[in-house]
Amino acid sequence: MTDPAVTAELHVLVLAGGLSYERDVSLRSGRRVLDALRAVGVEAELRDADVALLPALAADPPDAVVIALHGATGEDGSLRGVLDLCDVPYVGCDARASRLAWDKPSAKAVLREAGIPTPDWVALPHDRFSELGAVAVLDRIVDRLGLPLMVKPAQGGSGLGAAVVRDAGSLPAAMVGCFAYDQTALVERYVPGMDVAVSVLDLGEGPQALPPVEIVPRNGVYDYAARYTAGRTTWHAPARLDPEVTARVAEVALAAHTALGLRDLSRVDLIVDASGQPHVLEVNVSPGMTETSLLPLAIQAAGLDFGRVLGSLVTRAAARRP
Repeated sequence: MTDPAVTAELHVLVLAGGLSYERDVSLRSGRRVLDALRAVGVEAELRDADVALLPALAADPPDAVVIALHGATGEDGSLRGVLDLCDVPYVGCDARASRLAWDKPSAKAVLREAGIPTPDWVALPHDRFSELGAVAVLDRIVDRLGLPLMVKPAQGGSGLGAAVVRDAGSLPAAMVGCFAYDQTALVERYVPGMDVAVSVLDLGEGPQALPPVEIVPRNGVYDYAARYTAGRTTWHAPARLDPEVTARVAEVALAAHTALGLRDLSRVDLIVDASGQPHVLEVNVSPGMTETSLLPLAIQAAGLDFGRVLGSLVTRAAARRP
């Protein structure tokens, strides 16, 4: 961990809000990050990513930025590219890796090429869905992938637009719901098992997997309401896994983090099937930081202090200033 005296000298900007569907969650994450940094003596301020941001960066460049923006604004790489143009360092991966992880079909293709297990899938843009005939396309998807299926936006987070499809008759409605959030739907084979999130941190000694967090949503689906509504989900940190399965899950999460070229922190979402085999669903480069978010739960399970972890991350980011 970084010396608190060092972090106290830093001026840190926490970016939160944005215009995505996840704005409210982002603001909650940002305020929690702000409070945690200030608790360990870091001079930090909260700002939205709006038209006032670039003039503020030019007038008073921060030593480092923490991106607490969720959705496209914080995760598609565009904001990171702008920060690179401004020579402002930030916590997390670079713009290229962020773009890759944000697009789930592209990320899954990289994972598959690296030999990392991920459920079979097909990515279907709305235009192709309409041009080729919805019924014919959906019939072929069911023939190829079987049932049940998981439908979710190719680019998006917080479970928005996601649905489990257990019978073919429910698939059209799931596709329509998905297309409300993104122009491309990712349809993948549903793997029954335990929902697990593994957070990866690099505090200067290489990427390390934190204890896995088990997710038990009351309605069986970890959707937006289950993530952010009190009482909808139970979390177990660490997850109730055998030691050998825990080690396997950590190994797969670290492999995914590395294969996608990530840096500083990430959260790898997996399903552990009945045989103990983990399957990577997606990788998040701007994990939630709210009271019910998985990265803070994992940090606590590891016996670490949230504020000091953030202090170490911003110190490492500040050292990357050109």
